[in-house]
Amino acid sequence: MKDLFTYQFDLDSFIGIIAYIILIIFIAWLISRGIRYIILQIIKHRKRDRFGGTSIQFLRNSIKFIIGVFGIIYIIMTVPIFRNKASFIFSGAGILAAIIGFAAQAALSNLIAGAFVVVFRPFRVGDYIKLDEQRMGIVEDITLRHTVINNFENKRLIIPNSVISTDSVLNHTIEDSNILSFNNFKIGLKADIDLARKIIQEEAIKQPNVIDNRTPAQVLTSSDQVDVRVIDVHPDHIHMRAYVWLNEPFLEFKTKCALKESVHKRFLSEGVHLPIPINKIIKL
Repeated sequence: MKDLFTYQFDLDSFIGIIAYIILIIFIAWLISRGIRYIILQIIKHRKRDRFGGTSIQFLRNSIKFIIGVFGIIYIIMTVPIFRNKASFIFSGAGILAAIIGFAAQAALSNLIAGAFVVVFRPFRVGDYIKLDEQRMGIVEDITLRHTVINNFENKRLIIPNSVISTDSVLNHTIEDSNILSFNNFKIGLKADIDLARKIIQEEAIKQPNVIDNRTPAQVLTSSDQVDVRVIDVHPDHIHMRAYVWLNEPFLEFKTKCALKESVHKRFLSEGVHLPIPINKIIKL
C-alpha cells in the first residue's frame, strides 16, 4: 500500500510532498463519502430499528473526523521528512492537544456527551422529546457536537450535547407510543355534571386517534373508555378533566383542539350551563 502511493512521487522534494498530501486528502475524502453513503443506505433500510439507526447515524457523522485523523497519521508515517521527526511531531501534538483541550473543554464535553447519548440511549433519532415548554420536538440528528430537534413549527433547535445530556428529558416515545392526554373543561356551577360527562365521553371516542386502553377486566365491569372526573369546584365554574388515551403522541395537541371544539358545540346545543365570570366591584 505504501509503495503504491509513494513510488510516483519524489517525497524528498517540496512539490512531491505537496502533491502526495493532496492525493491522500482526496483519497480520504472519497473513502469518507463512500462510507457515509453506505451508512445512509443502511439507515434507510433500518427505519424500524431506531436504536440501531441512531447509533449508525452518529457513526456516519463521525466518519469525517475518524478518516481525517487516519489520513494525517498515514501522511506522517509515509513521508520520510515527517517520519524521521515523528516522535517530535507527536510529542508536540500531545502538548498542543493538551492546550487545545484546555481551551476547548466545551467542545470536548459535547463530543463525550454525544457518545454517552448513543451508548445509554435516553432518546433516539425519531423520538418525540421535551426539555421544557419552549424546547420540544422530534429528534432529527445527533452529531459529534449537538443534537438537532425539529419542533412543530418546522424549525430546528440546535442543542449542545453537553446541555441535553444533563437536562431532564421527557421522552414520549421511548417505550410506548400510546399516551394519556389530560383534557380540561369548565362548566357552570348549575350545569348538569352527568350530562356534561356523557357529552365529553361521546365526543372523545369520535376522535380518530383515541384508543381503548382498558384491560379485559375493566371492559367486563363496564368501566368507561374515557374517564371524566370533577377536579375542583371554583366560585365561578366546575373544573372537569377527561383522561383520553391516544395512539399518536405527535397529534395530541391537534386532538385536544378538536375535542374542545366538538364538546363546546355540544354544550351549546344541549343547554349545558357554561361558566359566568364574576366581576368584582371595588368601592372607592
